[in-house]
Amino acid sequence: MSQKPNSRYRIVRPQEDRKRTPWLALALLWVLSLAATWAWASHRAGPQLPALRQALGDARAQLRTSQAALATFRQREATLQRSDQISRVANKEVQRALADREEELADLRGDVAFYERLVGSTAPPKGLNVHSADFVAETGGTWSYLVVLTQNLNRGVVSAGQMRFVVEGVRDGKLATIGWNELHQQPTSPAQSYSFRYFQRLKGSVMLPPGFTPQRVRVSLRGNGASIDQDIGWNHNTANGET
Repeated sequence: MSQKPNSRYRIVRPQEDRKRTPWLALALLWVLSLAATWAWASHRAGPQLPALRQALGDARAQLRTSQAALATFRQREATLQRSDQISRVANKEVQRALADREEELADLRGDVAFYERLVGSTAPPKGLNVHSADFVAETGGTWSYLVVLTQNLNRGVVSAGQMRFVVEGVRDGKLATIGWNELHQQPTSPAQSYSFRYFQRLKGSVMLPPGFTPQRVRVSLRGNGASIDQDIGWNHNTANGET
C-alpha cells in the first residue's frame, strides 16, 4: 500500500488575495479621511479657541459681578422694607400717643367744667364734702353708684382716705340698714379708696336685698385728718333714666 508524502507547503490561490485587497484599501481610505477631517477641523477652530476662552472668562466675571450686585440690591431692599415697617409702627405709636393725649385733655377740660359747676365762682370754700350720691338700677338687680367728693378749702392739698356707705330704708315694714359688706355680698368687703385735690368721682355696683325700700345713704369718709359721716337722700334712676 502506497503512502502520500507530507508536504510542508500550502498552495495559495491567487484569486483569494485579489478579493481581499479592495476591502483593505477602502478601510485605509476611511481612516485617512477621518484623520484629514479632524486635522481640518482643528485647523479651522484652533485660531478661535483663545478668543472663545477669553469671552467665556469675561462672561463668568460679568456673571459674578451681576450676582454680587443683585445680592447688594436685595439686601438694600430688605433694609428699606424693614425701615419702612419700623417707620409705620413708629408712626402708629405716635398717632396712638397723640390720640391718648387728646383724650386726656378732653377729660381734663370736662373735669374742669364739672368742678366749676360744682363749686361755682361765688360758692364759699368748703372742706372735704360728699357732693352727691346717685344710684342707677341695672339689669340683674344690681345698682351702679356714683359718689362725688369735693373740697376747695385747702387748694393744692391732697385729700386721701377710704370711703364706705350704708343704705337706710324699710324692709318688711321695719326700719333697716344695709351695711357695706351686705351691699357687696361679701363678709369683709374692702373700703373704696379716694385721693384728689379738688374733686373725685367714685363708681361701683351694689346689690339691695329683695323687699327693701331705700330712703337715704350714709357716706363715711376716713382719711388724713378727716372723719366725716354725711347723710344724703336716696337719689336713683332706672335704666331708662327715669327718677
